[in-house]
Amino acid sequence: MYPFGKGFARYVPFLLLLIPLALYVVFYFGPSVLTVIYSFTDVKNIPGSSMNFVGLDNYKDLFFAGNSGERWVSIKNTLIFMFIVTIVQNGVALFVAVLINQRLRGDYFYRAVFFLPVVLGVAVVALVWGMMFDPMSGPVNMLYQSLFGYKDMFFSSFTHAFGYIIFVQIWMYMGYSMLIFLAGLQSVPKDLYEAGYIDGTNRWQSFKNITFPLIAPSFTVNMLLSIIGAMSTFDIILATTDGKFNTRTMAYDVYKETFRGSLEMGLPSALSVVQFLIILVFVIVAVRQTRKREVEY
Repeated sequence: MYPFGKGFARYVPFLLLLIPLALYVVFYFGPSVLTVIYSFTDVKNIPGSSMNFVGLDNYKDLFFAGNSGERWVSIKNTLIFMFIVTIVQNGVALFVAVLINQRLRGDYFYRAVFFLPVVLGVAVVALVWGMMFDPMSGPVNMLYQSLFGYKDMFFSSFTHAFGYIIFVQIWMYMGYSMLIFLAGLQSVPKDLYEAGYIDGTNRWQSFKNITFPLIAPSFTVNMLLSIIGAMSTFDIILATTDGKFNTRTMAYDVYKETFRGSLEMGLPSALSVVQFLIILVFVIVAVRQTRKREVEY
């Protein structure tokens, strides 16, 4: 009746749960609540400074102050970044997962190769692509010049830098999405494909009517992770362009205002809350749409 024993032993599992719960409150829930509170105050990043309630002044400054135009540019860049990364990353990851799932020779090697960028870390990825995209002696620029007679400034280009950051983001995290899709693909019963083959289905019909409906949960998970990850990305921007050349996003602005801007904490806190609300809206919409598709199938 009592799988964990009787008496005090019954409460041991709950006591053990207090440790991760305390860590969650201290490092996640607590700071989130403080961020919301700070967004309505004029608190400064100075020990012992006073904190006064200022209402919605910080939110007004975000969108209606003299430099509010930069905020709108950051929001636009964030949405562009999110849409392109989510669509392309999941599309490429699904394509690669389907290929690897065909039991190719050396499939474990391909999995490791595609997943390797995930574990490299942002600093290493930025260093690697910084050398690859070096405008003076980088191999990519040499390839451009030999094939097209064209040279680019890459991360120092006002028109192309943001696109290259999107490419690096997709390259870095595509392997993670691929593994989730691959796990979903390997859970599809082989009997269904055999039955479809007997009924005369071709490869596309088999993917559309058998594979895709059964990996819909994997698609949902990847969509959510891609949306949240893309809209929270600032580290790769910091490591490659430092926000220059029209590459600022909301996450980068939060970092800059908090650690490299003024000592005021109210404005970056308000920006964090706005960023969270935008992410929440897109996550809710994505969950509803993908869950609806799962139910339909």
